[in-house]
Amino acid sequence: MVIHFAPLQGYTDDCYRRAHHQLLGGIDSYYTPFVRLEHGAAREKDLRDVRPDFNEGVPVVPQVIARDGQELSALISVLRPMGYKRLDINMGCPFTLQTRHGRGAGLLPNPEAVEDICCIVRQHEGELTFSVKMRLGLHEVDEWEHVLPILNDTPLVHICLHPRTADEGYKGAVHLDEFARFAHLCDHPLLYNGDLRTPADLARISQQFPGLKGVMIGRGLLARPSLALEYKNKRHLPESEHTTHLCSLHDKLFQDYAKFIPSEAQLLQKIRTFWDYAEPTIGRKAWKKIHKAGSLRNYMNSVFQLT
Repeated sequence: MVIHFAPLQGYTDDCYRRAHHQLLGGIDSYYTPFVRLEHGAAREKDLRDVRPDFNEGVPVVPQVIARDGQELSALISVLRPMGYKRLDINMGCPFTLQTRHGRGAGLLPNPEAVEDICCIVRQHEGELTFSVKMRLGLHEVDEWEHVLPILNDTPLVHICLHPRTADEGYKGAVHLDEFARFAHLCDHPLLYNGDLRTPADLARISQQFPGLKGVMIGRGLLARPSLALEYKNKRHLPESEHTTHLCSLHDKLFQDYAKFIPSEAQLLQKIRTFWDYAEPTIGRKAWKKIHKAGSLRNYMNSVFQLT
């Protein structure tokens, strides 16, 4: 299957994408954390992350988040001059900061807004290609039913579906029955996203849904950076190698962040988030020690003990 790296705000920045692609790979496309408008203009922080010179050699797809066609047009006008001809539209962000403004999963109860966005997509057919990442709904698992016909009438590279509602966040079981209904009615190539942590999970989902175009993985790759490589090479790595890969990726990121983060306190705050999802790999004791380290020196000693 095609494997995409899902965007996670605060984690999969340009430094992480470059390091992962260089040291591990196995990923067909890396999606950037979404670019959004703030006070009518694209945020400079977001634009820095998608700069082509910061992503050279990495197969990157910028993701955008918009509440209507006007916002999408504004984002396109910024990203096209950078040379991007492929964008991903976020219709799945579950966080209230976005959904209360009708963005992300906040679009799903509003077919009129989805149609407005899709009109802009259709206007750019032949110039740009688009995909959509979405959830089942904002509050209810069947809200997608009113949106999918609109998406089916829109030229899309694929749809990526996370089979939970925004209200559910990342908790509880995924709704595979609803995913199956969606897959039956979806006219576009379909990707699966959600709770993929091991090569066995990838094999299971591909067997359960043989028509899948591929998968998108986020938290699973943060915890196990070699996951895509293991699946594609059909080789299950021993736990010791997972830790080795994590530490190699960490060391590369540390070196890159240290080049532009001025103080030890800021560097510690930034690099420590690398381990947020790694508890299943390094164990609870080591995970707690890393997160409780009060200085960069103690932190580095804790990381060194992993090897």
